[in-house]
Order: sequence, then structure tokens, then C-alpha cells
Amino acid sequence: MDIIASNLQQQRAITEQLRREAAIQRVPVTQAVADIVKYVTEHEGEDCLLVGFSSQKVNPFREKSSCQIL
Repeated sequence: MDIIASNLQQQRAITEQLRREAAIQRVPVTQAVADIVKYVTEHEGEDCLLVGFSSQKVNPFREKSSCQIL
């Protein structure tokens, strides 16, 4: 009996999740891509990977200096 109740509860949870997902407003792919392209072009001046860094000190990707023993 516990297996049946557990299965029923699981199916109800799945059904509720599917109802929540069905209620989400969908956006056409063409509109989503256009929005992404617009965002990227508006913010490309702020992207350090495109325009570089003002100095090497603020570059988190620079190679760290290593300790050298002479």
C-alpha cells in the first residue's frame, strides 16, 4: 500500500511541475536571439576580453609571477 501511495504522490508532483512549466510564457527563438545580439552589441565596450584591460594589474587572467631561486 505504501508503494501505491508513494507512486501516486510522485505522479502528483510530476503533474504539478508540468503544469508550472506549461504556464511559463514562451519567447520565439528569433526574438530571443535578437535580444541576445542587441545586449552583446550594447555591452561589447565593457567586455575586457574584447577590448583588453587598462593595466596588467587588473587582469585576473595574467600569469602569476613565480618565485625564482638563483
